[in-house]
Amino acid sequence: MAKDEINAFLGSGTAYEGKLNFQGSVRVDGSFTGEIQSEGTLIVGKDARVQGKVWVGQLIMSGHFQGEILASKKVVLHKTANLLGSLNTPVLVIEEGAVMEGQVSMGTADSGKSKSRSELKAVSSMSKTSEPESPKDAKESAGKA
Repeated sequence: MAKDEINAFLGSGTAYEGKLNFQGSVRVDGSFTGEIQSEGTLIVGKDARVQGKVWVGQLIMSGHFQGEILASKKVVLHKTANLLGSLNTPVLVIEEGAVMEGQVSMGTADSGKSKSRSELKAVSSMSKTSEPESPKDAKESAGKA
């Protein structure tokens, strides 16, 4: 079986409510309400509407999603994607035009570790300092951490 092969397909005009567990890749172009769990890839098509909780390895989204997402590898929001809810993933790609409203946690989704907004601001402000640290200061800072 090819790596990019889709194992299951919920077509446009189709509605499903319940739990879905799968291996490999699944594409949803219809309406899904419930829970989805897999280490594989979930593809949410442009006209799809998904509502619920999703735990997957990778999510590739072009449609509408409302709920909670935990992706252990990566989330890609294409320009037609509309996400309302919470998202936890170590890698997030957002195309211009995608709409995202909610909470985002980035870190390793498996460990549940994420960077808080204040930690991200601290890293951002550190990177904007006008004078770079001297090698001596960098060694002293590293020793304190």
